[in-house]
Amino acid sequence: MKKKMSGRRWLIFLLLLVLPARDLLAQSVADNIEQLLLDVQKLSQLKQILAEMCQGYTIVKNGYEDIKRLSQGTFSLHKAFLDGLLAVSPAVSSYAKVADIISKEARLVKDCQEANRYFRNSGRFTAQELGVFSSTYGNLLQRGLKNINELSMVITGGALRMSDAERLSAIDRIDGDMTGQLSFLHTFNNNAALQAVQRGQAAQDAATVRALYGIGP
Repeated sequence: MKKKMSGRRWLIFLLLLVLPARDLLAQSVADNIEQLLLDVQKLSQLKQILAEMCQGYTIVKNGYEDIKRLSQGTFSLHKAFLDGLLAVSPAVSSYAKVADIISKEARLVKDCQEANRYFRNSGRFTAQELGVFSSTYGNLLQRGLKNINELSMVITGGALRMSDAERLSAIDRIDGDMTGQLSFLHTFNNNAALQAVQRGQAAQDAATVRALYGIGP
């Protein structure tokens, strides 16, 4: 027959049941508090990181804007400078050597045409020699035309980006080249003319001798 548990034993039994549960509950609360503190600490760290990131982004953004404004300003300065180089000042367009170059080109064309016609009609040169004359005059005329085209670009606004000093230097160079071409042409023509005279004199002397001695042509 089972014996009934006394009141004292029931109290001890209940304490044994309650005490572990209470300890477990206390431990659970402590763990939760500790986890909460850790979460708060992590949140604080995240907020600090986000603040630093925002600050860094602001610095980068402001730096980019500064660079952008600087580059735009620099580009505007460069554009103004380059546009200025496209313009031709009166000092360049009215430079005396511009008219000299045009005058020399006209003289070059005239002298080439007249010399070529004279030597062809002289009868003192072979077909091969006349071919050399034509080739020489053709090269001179092409070079003169190239100089005139370059001069046109130098003194025309919007064609080349050059400073006034560079334009004047280019005009001087073209004028020097035209002077050299004319000098070469005159030397070439004088030598050819002298040769034509000598051949003509030789032919005349030969004809005189033949006439003197009654020798047929």
